[in-house]
Amino acid sequence: MDGKKLAQQLETELKTQINNLRESRKPSLVVIMVGKDPSSEVYVHHKQEACARVGITSKLLEFAPDVTETTLITTIQALNADSSVDGILLQSPLPSHLNKTKMMSLVDPSKDVDGFNYQNQGLLMQNQPTIFPCTPLGVIELLKAYEIELKGKNVCIVGASNIVGKPLGMMLLNQGSSVDFCHEFTLDLASHTLRADILISAVGHQGLITKAMVKPQAVVIDIGFIKDPRSKKIFGDVDFAQVKTVASYLTPVPGGVGPMTVVMLLKNTFLLYLSHEKN
Repeated sequence: MDGKKLAQQLETELKTQINNLRESRKPSLVVIMVGKDPSSEVYVHHKQEACARVGITSKLLEFAPDVTETTLITTIQALNADSSVDGILLQSPLPSHLNKTKMMSLVDPSKDVDGFNYQNQGLLMQNQPTIFPCTPLGVIELLKAYEIELKGKNVCIVGASNIVGKPLGMMLLNQGSSVDFCHEFTLDLASHTLRADILISAVGHQGLITKAMVKPQAVVIDIGFIKDPRSKKIFGDVDFAQVKTVASYLTPVPGGVGPMTVVMLLKNTFLLYLSHEKN
């Protein structure tokens, strides 16, 4: 499943929509980054490049690792009140002295481009219109683009984080799938994965999903992202070379879910912009 190709198509469509806007103001995104985490710097750079490609104005606010909670709260509140800002993204990870859940809950739900505010996650739980987290939304869009039937299918999600696993599971449940969550305390993981018509792994453990754990002709989505410190190569959770011989569809790493995550960030920013302009 070529996430990179699909993301490029969606970018082109979004760029056309933004270019055709009659309003003088363009959609805008502000990214807050605390510290100098190398992976975060790469992610943010890619997000800013993508914004520029489609015509979204982006701004990066960088803070030292020892920034106070008060300073960060004041910054978020100021952005909430700024009518020229459509989306606010608080880049993870945050230093240990900052409560990630608390900080994310401070972002106004109408500017919560990541869909992490508890109000937006509550709407997701109730199957109501909302802003969906970017990676789960990217997975759903990828499955739909390849015309993968979701209704009535058995889905196994390995990894139950608040950012990916849990919201993705709820989105699939809302689409009519039967969802099985697995995590670090799951016993006999293979007994769960082998029942899955759609197997999704979002753990960050290289080679976790082997050929013997995949039901023949299953759809396999790899959200894992591991960088080998020696070779600098990128790997996923799935043993790609082996699993591709049994899966009907399989996402590569890189080039699968990653590009879809970025384009969903652009899409969410645009949706928030349209909502603000309407109001």
